[in-house]
Amino acid sequence: MIHLGAQTTYAKHDADTQNNDTPFGLPKPYNRKPLPTMNAKLQPSQKAPDFTLPATDGSTVHLADELARHTAVVVMFLCNHCPYVKAYIPRLIQLQDQFPAAAPQTDKNGVRFLGICSNDAQTYPEDSFENMKKATREWAFNFPYLHDQDQSVARAYGAQRTPDIFLLGPDSTCRYEGAVDDNYQDPDRITQQPLRDAIQAIIAGKPITEPQTQAIGCTIKWKNS
Repeated sequence: MIHLGAQTTYAKHDADTQNNDTPFGLPKPYNRKPLPTMNAKLQPSQKAPDFTLPATDGSTVHLADELARHTAVVVMFLCNHCPYVKAYIPRLIQLQDQFPAAAPQTDKNGVRFLGICSNDAQTYPEDSFENMKKATREWAFNFPYLHDQDQSVARAYGAQRTPDIFLLGPDSTCRYEGAVDDNYQDPDRITQQPLRDAIQAIIAGKPITEPQTQAIGCTIKWKNS
Protein backbone atom coordinates (compact mmCIF):
# COMPACT_ATOMS: atom_id res chain seq x y z
CA MET A 1 0.00 0.00 0.00
CA ILE A 2 1.30 3.46 -0.88
CA HIS A 3 0.92 6.36 1.57
CA LEU A 4 0.86 9.57 -0.45
CA GLY A 5 1.10 12.22 2.27
CA ALA A 6 0.95 15.90 1.24
CA GLN A 7 -0.29 16.34 -2.30
CA THR A 8 0.60 18.69 -5.10
CA THR A 9 -0.84 18.95 -8.61
CA TYR A 10 1.52 18.95 -11.57
CA ALA A 11 1.00 19.60 -15.28
CA LYS A 12 2.08 17.24 -18.02
CA HIS A 13 3.56 17.77 -21.47
CA ASP A 14 1.59 16.08 -24.23
CA ALA A 15 4.59 15.65 -26.50
CA ASP A 16 7.95 14.15 -25.66
CA THR A 17 10.58 16.51 -24.34
CA GLN A 18 13.71 18.04 -25.78
CA ASN A 19 17.00 19.28 -24.34
CA ASN A 20 17.99 22.88 -24.00
CA ASP A 21 21.58 24.10 -23.78
CA THR A 22 22.27 23.05 -20.18
CA PRO A 23 23.84 19.64 -19.36
CA PHE A 24 20.71 18.45 -17.58
CA GLY A 25 18.42 20.79 -19.50
CA LEU A 26 14.93 21.62 -18.39
CA PRO A 27 12.45 20.04 -20.80
CA LYS A 28 10.67 22.39 -23.17
CA PRO A 29 6.90 22.30 -22.63
CA TYR A 30 4.30 21.78 -25.32
CA ASN A 31 0.52 21.69 -24.82
CA ARG A 32 -0.34 21.21 -21.18
CA LYS A 33 -3.17 19.34 -19.48
CA PRO A 34 -3.81 18.96 -15.75
CA LEU A 35 -2.56 15.79 -14.08
CA PRO A 36 -4.40 13.82 -11.43
CA THR A 37 -3.38 14.81 -7.90
CA MET A 38 0.00 13.35 -6.97
CA ASN A 39 2.82 13.80 -4.48
CA ALA A 40 5.51 16.40 -4.87
CA LYS A 41 8.61 14.81 -6.36
CA LEU A 42 10.73 12.84 -3.90
CA GLN A 43 13.75 14.94 -2.97
CA PRO A 44 17.19 14.00 -1.63
CA SER A 45 17.10 13.49 2.17
CA GLN A 46 13.40 12.48 2.09
CA LYS A 47 12.18 8.96 2.91
CA ALA A 48 11.07 6.97 -0.14
CA PRO A 49 7.59 5.38 -0.13
CA ASP A 50 7.61 1.61 0.16
CA PHE A 51 5.96 -0.50 -2.54
CA THR A 52 5.28 -4.04 -3.67
CA LEU A 53 4.95 -4.69 -7.41
CA PRO A 54 4.83 -7.67 -9.79
CA ALA A 55 7.85 -8.31 -11.99
CA THR A 56 7.98 -9.60 -15.54
CA ASP A 57 9.66 -12.84 -14.37
CA GLY A 58 6.61 -13.78 -12.28
CA SER A 59 8.07 -12.72 -8.95
CA THR A 60 6.85 -9.99 -6.62
CA VAL A 61 9.34 -7.35 -5.47
CA HIS A 62 9.01 -5.54 -2.13
CA LEU A 63 11.19 -2.44 -1.85
CA ALA A 64 11.73 -2.89 1.89
CA ASP A 65 13.19 -6.36 1.29
CA GLU A 66 15.58 -5.01 -1.34
CA LEU A 67 16.72 -2.18 0.95
CA ALA A 68 17.34 -4.68 3.74
CA ARG A 69 19.68 -6.70 1.52
CA HIS A 70 21.55 -4.00 -0.38
CA THR A 71 23.81 -1.03 0.21
CA ALA A 72 21.67 1.00 -2.20
CA VAL A 73 18.65 0.61 -4.46
CA VAL A 74 18.18 2.49 -7.74
CA VAL A 75 14.49 3.01 -8.53
CA MET A 76 14.09 3.80 -12.24
CA PHE A 77 10.86 4.83 -13.93
CA LEU A 78 11.12 3.39 -17.44
CA CYS A 79 8.87 2.25 -20.28
CA ASN A 80 9.19 0.32 -23.54
CA HIS A 81 8.52 2.91 -26.23
CA CYS A 82 10.39 6.05 -25.10
CA PRO A 83 13.49 6.85 -27.20
CA TYR A 84 15.26 8.27 -24.14
CA VAL A 85 14.77 5.00 -22.28
CA LYS A 86 15.93 3.00 -25.29
CA ALA A 87 19.10 5.09 -25.40
CA TYR A 88 19.77 4.60 -21.70
CA ILE A 89 18.94 0.89 -21.31
CA PRO A 90 22.43 -0.33 -22.32
CA ARG A 91 24.00 2.13 -19.85
CA LEU A 92 21.69 1.06 -17.03
CA ILE A 93 22.48 -2.59 -17.71
CA GLN A 94 26.18 -1.69 -17.68
CA LEU A 95 25.80 0.14 -14.36
CA GLN A 96 24.07 -2.87 -12.78
CA ASP A 97 26.97 -5.01 -14.01
CA GLN A 98 29.44 -2.50 -12.57
CA PHE A 99 27.64 -2.47 -9.19
CA PRO A 100 26.20 -6.01 -8.87
CA ALA A 101 23.21 -6.87 -6.71
CA ALA A 102 23.71 -8.96 -3.59
CA ALA A 103 23.71 -12.72 -4.02
CA PRO A 104 20.82 -14.54 -2.30
CA GLN A 105 21.33 -15.43 1.38
CA THR A 106 24.38 -13.17 1.73
CA ASP A 107 25.06 -10.30 4.10
CA LYS A 108 23.86 -6.87 3.00
CA ASN A 109 25.93 -5.88 -0.02
CA GLY A 110 25.71 -4.67 -3.58
CA VAL A 111 23.35 -2.35 -5.42
CA ARG A 112 19.93 -3.35 -6.73
CA PHE A 113 18.45 -1.65 -9.78
CA LEU A 114 14.64 -1.78 -10.11
CA GLY A 115 12.92 -0.71 -13.33
CA ILE A 116 9.27 0.37 -13.09
CA CYS A 117 6.82 0.97 -15.93
CA SER A 118 3.85 3.13 -14.91
CA ASN A 119 2.56 4.19 -18.34
CA ASP A 120 -1.10 3.81 -19.25
CA ALA A 121 -1.17 0.74 -21.48
CA GLN A 122 -4.61 1.55 -22.84
CA THR A 123 -3.32 4.63 -24.63
CA TYR A 124 0.22 3.24 -25.11
CA PRO A 125 -0.17 -0.52 -25.79
CA GLU A 126 3.59 -0.83 -26.31
CA ASP A 127 3.91 -0.40 -22.56
CA SER A 128 1.55 -3.22 -21.57
CA PHE A 129 2.69 -5.87 -19.09
CA GLU A 130 2.94 -8.45 -21.88
CA ASN A 131 5.16 -6.11 -23.87
CA MET A 132 7.21 -5.43 -20.74
CA LYS A 133 7.88 -9.18 -20.57
CA LYS A 134 8.94 -9.13 -24.19
CA ALA A 135 11.22 -6.11 -23.60
CA THR A 136 12.82 -7.89 -20.62
CA ARG A 137 13.80 -10.77 -22.89
CA GLU A 138 14.85 -8.66 -25.88
CA TRP A 139 16.96 -6.23 -23.85
CA ALA A 140 18.26 -9.00 -21.55
CA PHE A 141 17.61 -6.98 -18.40
CA ASN A 142 19.85 -7.84 -15.46
CA PHE A 143 17.43 -6.20 -13.02
CA PRO A 144 13.72 -6.69 -12.21
CA TYR A 145 11.22 -4.86 -14.42
CA LEU A 146 8.10 -4.03 -12.40
CA HIS A 147 4.55 -3.11 -13.43
CA ASP A 148 2.92 -0.15 -11.68
CA GLN A 149 -0.47 -0.79 -13.24
CA ASP A 150 -2.49 1.66 -11.13
CA GLN A 151 0.30 4.29 -11.27
CA SER A 152 0.26 4.61 -7.46
CA VAL A 153 4.03 4.25 -7.14
CA ALA A 154 4.78 6.86 -9.81
CA ARG A 155 2.40 9.26 -8.09
CA ALA A 156 3.86 8.54 -4.65
CA TYR A 157 7.35 9.35 -5.93
CA GLY A 158 6.18 12.33 -7.96
CA ALA A 159 7.87 10.76 -11.00
CA GLN A 160 7.43 12.81 -14.15
CA ARG A 161 9.57 11.33 -16.91
CA THR A 162 11.08 8.21 -18.38
CA PRO A 163 13.74 7.72 -17.32
CA ASP A 164 13.40 9.25 -13.85
CA ILE A 165 15.98 8.01 -11.34
CA PHE A 166 15.88 7.80 -7.53
CA LEU A 167 18.89 6.39 -5.66
CA LEU A 168 17.96 5.18 -2.19
CA GLY A 169 20.20 4.43 0.76
CA PRO A 170 19.61 1.38 3.00
CA ASP A 171 17.46 3.46 5.39
CA SER A 172 15.14 4.27 2.43
CA THR A 173 16.34 7.88 2.27
CA CYS A 174 16.60 9.32 -1.23
CA ARG A 175 20.27 10.13 -1.76
CA TYR A 176 20.18 11.18 -5.43
CA GLU A 177 17.41 12.14 -7.87
CA GLY A 178 17.65 13.05 -11.53
CA ALA A 179 19.43 11.98 -14.69
CA VAL A 180 21.72 9.08 -15.56
CA ASP A 181 24.28 11.28 -17.32
CA ASP A 182 24.49 14.47 -19.39
CA ASN A 183 24.23 13.13 -22.95
CA TYR A 184 21.51 10.66 -23.86
CA GLN A 185 22.26 10.93 -27.60
CA ASP A 186 25.97 10.10 -27.68
CA PRO A 187 27.64 7.95 -25.01
CA ASP A 188 31.05 8.99 -26.34
CA ARG A 189 30.37 12.62 -25.45
CA ILE A 190 29.32 12.11 -21.85
CA THR A 191 31.14 14.46 -19.49
CA GLN A 192 29.13 13.97 -16.28
CA GLN A 193 27.80 10.74 -14.75
CA PRO A 194 26.05 11.84 -11.55
CA LEU A 195 24.22 8.54 -10.96
CA ARG A 196 27.42 6.51 -11.14
CA ASP A 197 29.21 9.04 -8.94
CA ALA A 198 26.41 8.96 -6.36
CA ILE A 199 26.48 5.15 -6.20
CA GLN A 200 30.24 5.19 -5.72
CA ALA A 201 29.89 7.74 -2.92
CA ILE A 202 27.32 5.61 -1.05
CA ILE A 203 29.51 2.52 -1.34
CA ALA A 204 32.54 4.48 -0.08
CA GLY A 205 30.56 6.09 2.74
CA LYS A 206 31.24 9.58 1.39
CA PRO A 207 28.93 12.58 0.82
CA ILE A 208 27.29 12.85 -2.60
CA THR A 209 28.55 16.05 -4.19
CA GLU A 210 25.65 16.43 -6.65
CA PRO A 211 22.51 14.91 -5.10
CA GLN A 212 20.09 16.28 -7.69
CA THR A 213 20.08 16.94 -11.45
CA GLN A 214 17.33 17.54 -13.99
CA ALA A 215 15.93 14.36 -15.51
CA ILE A 216 15.06 14.56 -19.20
CA GLY A 217 12.87 12.18 -21.16
CA CYS A 218 9.34 11.44 -22.26
CA THR A 219 6.54 12.28 -19.87
CA ILE A 220 4.87 9.45 -17.98
CA LYS A 221 1.62 8.63 -19.75
CA TRP A 222 -1.10 9.10 -17.16
CA LYS A 223 -4.53 7.57 -17.05
CA ASN A 224 -7.43 9.95 -17.64
CA SER A 225 -8.95 9.24 -14.26
